[in-house]
Amino acid sequence: MTGIIDYGVGNLFSLCSSFAFIGEEAIVSSDEAVLSSCDRIILPGVGAFADAAEKLRSTGLDKFVHFCASSKKPLLGICLGMQLLFDKSFEYGEHEGLSLIKGEVVPIEPDVPKELKIPQIGWNALIFPDDKEKSPLFKYINNGDYVYFVHSYYAKHCEESLIASTEYGAMLTAAVSNGTVFGTQFHPEKSGDVGLSILRAFCEMK
Repeated sequence: MTGIIDYGVGNLFSLCSSFAFIGEEAIVSSDEAVLSSCDRIILPGVGAFADAAEKLRSTGLDKFVHFCASSKKPLLGICLGMQLLFDKSFEYGEHEGLSLIKGEVVPIEPDVPKELKIPQIGWNALIFPDDKEKSPLFKYINNGDYVYFVHSYYAKHCEESLIASTEYGAMLTAAVSNGTVFGTQFHPEKSGDVGLSILRAFCEMK
């Protein structure tokens, strides 16, 4: 069973629908006891980094996320949920993250050509690193498959954890991993068959 952390931020309905489609039992909860009984955990997130980080800490669920990482329980952060895994974010100030993955979250705008729209919204191809073995998260998909992005900030200085990039006038971080901790900047639950295949691979992790 997959647990989806409910801390007041996230597109929970789409996630639940995606898990139901692939035949995976999923439960949305803010109760640590309930989440602890799950085989793997999703950290969703939509909105501003500072607000989401504060909500996560005010509920005490930040400690639960750290517990999942330390106990090697598979954990997947999606969109803002992925960004929270990093050391810090520079979204409207400087804000502390969970420091489960080295790096920082910065604005896209200075790093891409001015004619490109911010936020980046739409379908972009995943590009796997040439110098690394393909992540188990992507076991059912191929280099160049398209996924759906909606974001104005991205993770930087995270080369050691990088498992996929996307090109948007510059190479932007699309996905990362550190042990059993994974993050996708894109939304698997909005990425059609490719996204469902990614979620299916995550559900096979023990």
